[in-house]
Parts: sequence; structure tokens; C-alpha cells
Amino acid sequence: MKIRIITFFLTVLCIGINAQKELEAIDSLIEIGRYKKALHQLANLSESFKKNYKIASIYEALDNNREASNYFKKALNINDDYKTKIKLGNSLLKEKKTSEVVKLYEEICHNDPENLIAKYTLGKLYLQVNQYTKAKMIFGELISNDDENANYYYQYALANPQPKKIYKRIDYYLLAYKKDNNHFNAIEKLARSFTIIKDRDSALVFINKGLALSPNHIDLNRLKINSLFRNKKYKESVTLLKHIDSIQPDEHYTHKMLGRCYFNLEDYDLAEKHFQQASRLDMDDFRSMIYLGDIAMQKKNTKMAMYFYMSGTTKGKQKRDKAYMGLANVFSEMKLPKNVLESYKSAVEENPKNYKAMFAYAQQSDNYYKDKTIGYKLYKRYEETFQGKDTLTDKFVKARLKEIKKEYFLKGEILE
Repeated sequence: MKIRIITFFLTVLCIGINAQKELEAIDSLIEIGRYKKALHQLANLSESFKKNYKIASIYEALDNNREASNYFKKALNINDDYKTKIKLGNSLLKEKKTSEVVKLYEEICHNDPENLIAKYTLGKLYLQVNQYTKAKMIFGELISNDDENANYYYQYALANPQPKKIYKRIDYYLLAYKKDNNHFNAIEKLARSFTIIKDRDSALVFINKGLALSPNHIDLNRLKINSLFRNKKYKESVTLLKHIDSIQPDEHYTHKMLGRCYFNLEDYDLAEKHFQQASRLDMDDFRSMIYLGDIAMQKKNTKMAMYFYMSGTTKGKQKRDKAYMGLANVFSEMKLPKNVLESYKSAVEENPKNYKAMFAYAQQSDNYYKDKTIGYKLYKRYEETFQGKDTLTDKFVKARLKEIKKEYFLKGEILE
């Protein structure tokens, strides 16, 4: 009896040793990239956790995520292993099966509530599937467990994406920044958020902090350029624009902003060059066409100005009132008053909120038509809609209304 028992255990031991040797031989094949041979030998082994895990790992290395997920699941059916669950989660994410990964991490967190890394991953997964309430709950718990971790505050801020919650986001980005002064993501979000709420001084502080950490960050450089341009620091803007062009060449934004800077510096040749390039990079960019028309007008080339302004009226889906106003200037130079009038009318129709176009339309109508009631009605429309926009214009409109009203009163007609 004893001999039989000993024989049984020796047999099992030999099988185990042989299986271990086979796995070691397979590992050697994997290490030198002989994955086809390794898969063939693994297929001949009896079903086990290690077999399926190794097959899954091979497919994972080959970016065959579907097969990797399949074999990680088979391995987990044999042994509920934490490391394998994480591997499966990563593989499913690459397959874009986020919902499955969420369920997997919910299970991990349910079975191991103290696993803060799994909780952090689950919180970020909730953000990906727009489950913001659950994400806030997770990151709130993590902050309670470790209130020194800047990432928890940052992620909590992201769990409040609604536009009206921007101030709450700013509060949590600031807490993340307080915990870690080099937390670049929080700094970058603060720069953007303060820009959105038009707290330009605070925005500039964080733009500069972000650029100190990452001088080549394109979006922060753009925010800095916009700030410099707004403050009429055109030469400094050009320096930064050339810098980002060296990192990311031939971007529409870069050429358009270079054109605007050179235009304001009155270097019209360089401005023209960059606006031409900008319009080639974005076929809907009507604003560059307007600038090109303005440059042609500066150069007294009314024919080219008309071409560019006309092009500006046919490009893009945004309001193109400025293109029509540019056309009005061209027609004025060409002594074509009816065309001037029609251009201003088109500008007002394109953008009824453009008070300058409305005033120009009223004034041109007043000058063009013998029937002054036409101009009178347009002046009244301007007064009712835009009074207070421009003091000098307001005074002119008020005086002209009074004059026309008096003129018609003397004719025996009362104007309302």
C-alpha cells in the first residue's frame, strides 16, 4: 500500500517537473521571438492557468487584443488572479470595450475596497463613460483616504464638466496645484479656465507657469500669443509664433496670427504672404480674405481688393459682415454709390448686431435717396437698437433725425 502511494506521488511529481520544464522551454522561445513555435507547443499542453496566461501574453505583445482578452478570460476561469484581471482590463480598453472594463474594475473594488489604485482607475473609467456622479463619489472617497494626492483633486474637477460648474472646477484645480506646484495638467486647465471667465491676469500667471514647465506646449503658447496680441505687443507675438511654427509647421492659426501681427505693424508684404498661406490652409477662412482686401486697399489696388472682399463673402459659415463692409469701401473708392449701399445692406443682413454696418447703411441711404424717410427709418432703427454704443455716432444720429423731421414738418408731413 505504501509503495503504491509513494509511486503515485512520484508520478505526479514527475509530471509537474516535466510540465515546468516544458513551460521553461516555451519561455525561452518567447524570449527570442519564436512566438509561432511557442503557441504551437502551448496548444499541446493540458488546460491550465499558466498555459492560458502565457498565450494571452503572447497575443498582448503582438497587439492582438481580441485574442489576448479571450485567453486572459480563460485563465481567470481557472484562477481568480488580480494581476490577470488588470491585464484583461488593459486589453479590453485597447479593444474600446470600456463598459466591460468598468464592470471588471467594479468587481475588483467590491472584492477589495482598500485597493486605492483600482479605485482611482475606476474613477477615471467613469469619466470616460460620462458617469460623473459615480466618478465624484470615487474621487471624494480617495481624497478622504489621502488628501495630499494632487491627482485626486484634479480628477474630481474633471468630474464637473458642465459649463456652469467652471468655478467649482477652478477651485479643485487650485487645490491640485496647491498640493503640487508642478502639476502641469492642473496648471494648463487653470490657464484655460481663467481665460474662459476672462480673468486675464490670473490666466497669464498660469500660462507663464505652464510654459516654464513645458516651453513647447502649443496650446499654452497660443494663449500667451493671444494675450500679447490683445495688449498690442505684436513683435513679441511674432517671436512666439515663429517658435511654435518651428515645432508644428504650417498651422492655419500660426499663419493667420502672423498675418494679423504684421498687418498691425504695417508690414503689408509679410502680412499678405501669411494671409495667403492661411487662406490656402483653410478654404473657409473668409477673415484672411478680408485682411487681404484691406491690404490691397492700402496699396491702392481696388481691383484686387474687390476680388478678395468678394471671395470673403462666399467663404465659410460664420458672419461675413466685414467682407461686405470692405466691399463698400472699394465701391466708395470707385464712386459707385448704389453698390456701396447694397454692400452695407448685405453687411447688416449678415450680422444685425454690427452697429457700424447699421450706421453706415443708414447714412448711405440718407445720402443716396432723395426720399429722406428711408434714411430716417434706418436712423431710428439704429437709435432703438444701438444707442450707447458710440457717443459721437449717437450725437450725429440724433441731430440728423431732428433735421429730417423738421424738413418734413415744413412740408406738412409729420414723421414718427
